[in-house]
Amino acid sequence: MKGVVLAGGTGTRLHPLTKIFNKHLLPVGQYPMIHYAIQKLHDAGITDILLITNKQSWGLFAEYLRDGEEWGVKITYKIQDKAGGIAQALGLAEGFIHPNEKFVLILGDNLFQDSLKPCIEQFQMQEQGAMVLLKEVNDSRRYGVPILEGTIITAIEEKPEHPSCSYAVTGIYLFDYTVFEIIKTQKPSKRGELEITDVNNVYAAAGILKHQFLTGWWIDAGTHESLFQATLFLRQEDEECR
Repeated sequence: MKGVVLAGGTGTRLHPLTKIFNKHLLPVGQYPMIHYAIQKLHDAGITDILLITNKQSWGLFAEYLRDGEEWGVKITYKIQDKAGGIAQALGLAEGFIHPNEKFVLILGDNLFQDSLKPCIEQFQMQEQGAMVLLKEVNDSRRYGVPILEGTIITAIEEKPEHPSCSYAVTGIYLFDYTVFEIIKTQKPSKRGELEITDVNNVYAAAGILKHQFLTGWWIDAGTHESLFQATLFLRQEDEECR
């Protein structure tokens, strides 16, 4: 199985820091944020990774990560010319992912404690479809929220006023190759982007969107507060490992 990491975006919620650096290169603990996504994939046995970023930042990523040999992985780079949404960026991975292959997609600002290995093993046994990882949160109105029926998600509601549950869809996804055909059928949302929630809802409507739960900490490190909190969590992990 291969891995795809998205590391583009403007990071406006992290201004003025992101006026200088791509947010995925900001320090979290002793490493740039992007380090952790690569490490999580490696630790789960995924060594062939595509990193998608914008034209302004790819040189900095390449300077830090190079070809991935230092981490025991192979990193390929692709540039997203315009900010067209997560699904539009994911569409650029077609060609890197081959027909009949499955893969893991991580949004580079998602930092988390759990190993991906059990979820990957479960997805490998799934005949077709997609899988999302869910995490219980205090206020699910801020996220995509699943409507659950057993092990199947029947739909995902984006930032609902009255959520159906307290779980959030994290920025960690597992897809089969049909995702690229689904992306081609999508139209931009009101904000002019191809939305990953719309893509997942195609799988959900077909009854083939499954899920697993994260049990450790998880943070979408897209704000100053969450970036600080992620640093605290990682420092605590380092201290516990000593």
